[in-house]
Amino acid sequence: MIRRFLNDRRGNYALMTVITMVPLMGALALAIDYTDLLRQKQNMLNALDAAGIATAQQIVTGATDTAVKAYAKDFFEANLGRVKAANTALTVTLPNNNAGGGTLKLCAELTYHPYFLPAAAMMIGRTAADVTTSACSEIRLKNTLEVSLVLDNSGSMSTNGSGTGQPRIDLLKKAATELVNTMALQAAQMKQVTKPVQFSLVPFSASVNVGAPIPPAPLPTWLDTTGISPIHHQNFDWSTMTAAANATKWIEKVGSVYYQRGTGWGTDKDKEMTRFTLYQDMMATTCTKKNSNGTCKTSVVAKYEAWKGCVEARPYPYNDDDTSPTTGTPATMFVPMFAPDEAGNFWTDTTRTSTSTWGYANNWWIDYSDTLTVPKRQADMRKYFLTKPWDAAAAAADDGPNSACTTAAITPLQDITTTDGKKILTDAINAMAPTGNTNVPEGLAWGWRTVSSNEPFTQGRPNTERGNDKVVIVLTDGANTYSIGPSNDMTSNYAKNGSTYAAYGYTGPNFPKPVEPATRLFVNTTVAKTTYTATNYTAALDEQMQTLCANAKNSNILLMTVSLDLVSSKPAEKTAIDALKKCSSDSRFRKDPTDPSKPAKLYWNATGATLSQSFKEIADELSNLRIVS
Repeated sequence: MIRRFLNDRRGNYALMTVITMVPLMGALALAIDYTDLLRQKQNMLNALDAAGIATAQQIVTGATDTAVKAYAKDFFEANLGRVKAANTALTVTLPNNNAGGGTLKLCAELTYHPYFLPAAAMMIGRTAADVTTSACSEIRLKNTLEVSLVLDNSGSMSTNGSGTGQPRIDLLKKAATELVNTMALQAAQMKQVTKPVQFSLVPFSASVNVGAPIPPAPLPTWLDTTGISPIHHQNFDWSTMTAAANATKWIEKVGSVYYQRGTGWGTDKDKEMTRFTLYQDMMATTCTKKNSNGTCKTSVVAKYEAWKGCVEARPYPYNDDDTSPTTGTPATMFVPMFAPDEAGNFWTDTTRTSTSTWGYANNWWIDYSDTLTVPKRQADMRKYFLTKPWDAAAAAADDGPNSACTTAAITPLQDITTTDGKKILTDAINAMAPTGNTNVPEGLAWGWRTVSSNEPFTQGRPNTERGNDKVVIVLTDGANTYSIGPSNDMTSNYAKNGSTYAAYGYTGPNFPKPVEPATRLFVNTTVAKTTYTATNYTAALDEQMQTLCANAKNSNILLMTVSLDLVSSKPAEKTAIDALKKCSSDSRFRKDPTDPSKPAKLYWNATGATLSQSFKEIADELSNLRIVS
């Protein structure tokens, strides 16, 4: 019987099924629960990442710590999907609580309760514990942002903005101040970051004022104080100041540098003759006390006028880039503007009696001789060493060696999280005044230079520093302009200046061009090189601007452009609109509403009525730059 029992195979299937059921059920339970665990964990990770970005936005808009943490929890739980919020725990570490600062850290923990694994475990006399998994997400808030406001201060900015009864310049002041205040409020939240947001201001018109140091402060080394730049003496004729003509006071050229020779120069003997020394050497008499008959009893002779701080555009290619100035490459040095006294005697004396100006506007000194031709009257340098008499009329406000230097000086980068820094910037914004022509590329070039770590302005963080954005915002209300000279200027026996004097000097053919095949404004453009018209000058400036924009963007400068009260129905204004839009960078966050496959351009076509809103949108764009996931 025992042998028969042992040899009986009936019921084996049921027995084997019972024996194998336990591991099969366990494996199935494990597979189902593991799959569900992965799903819930992925949902948690998605919610964590989304909450990190959204919470970072709240921080940069100035929300309180308590509000930020509550927002993070609500946003996280709202995006968990089918995961129960009660099974999760979120920890928020704000930037001001981090040792390193600038990082928002969100950590989440998920407690997973298995569905089938407990039953499978019971079959073998065991229990199944809950599973805990965790993850963290860090959002690094951009530590620094450097912004240059390059703002049009040309004469047309005095016109009322469309849709308003206020001058454009006043609307611009208000919008720019609001932008600074908004960014200052956000920057204040970055409690452990040094200078998180800095702003500079570059007012521009026909030129840019880089600022003249107040004596006795020395001139900065990036200015051409020795006259080595190839454009330094471009408008001057020193050939009449020879030793043969005046053995005690003459000029000698050695290489590319001009020197003061002879005892007549006093302590300046054998020093370089430059535009800076010209400003020092021009003298005017002031009567300090008069006789009863109106004649002068006592008088003093003093410097006629100091350099106000404007510089000319450098020769190509340095006009369109951020190359550091160095004496080893003279063309990189910055040359002070000196607007020549144009033909005509601003006052007369016994030997100079002509009162003709030949139509030239910037006539502010006396010519050396009435026997000179019109070009020589302008270029002959001997006249600047004649002393202006006390009873000569004062030149017009915009005339003189500083003609075309009409804007206030650049305000270098200021930390707007400080009371003093923000006040310096907003005071400079509110001091802007409209006058002069429009030279956008020169303004843009100096905006770039203020955020750069290169000279001449070195307040910017290193150009290679990660986590730092350099932004230039350009606003203009019109096309680039460079004025032509009087109607007879280009005719025979006249000066042939080609234009009024401004940042690119004169544009005409009568001036030495030692390093360029054509007038400086035309170099590296496709415009006609011998067409001296306002239209051609605008076209040349437009091309210079596009070269500059491309160079800046290639150097990781983010360009934002704004046109004010320009309409595409007018050809000249449409050209300006297209140029500004082309110059602008692509947004890193917004899509082109007309083609969502492309990024939006950082360009705003504003009216007087919408300018403030455009600057609010710029503030939003700048805020987004400070968040990196």
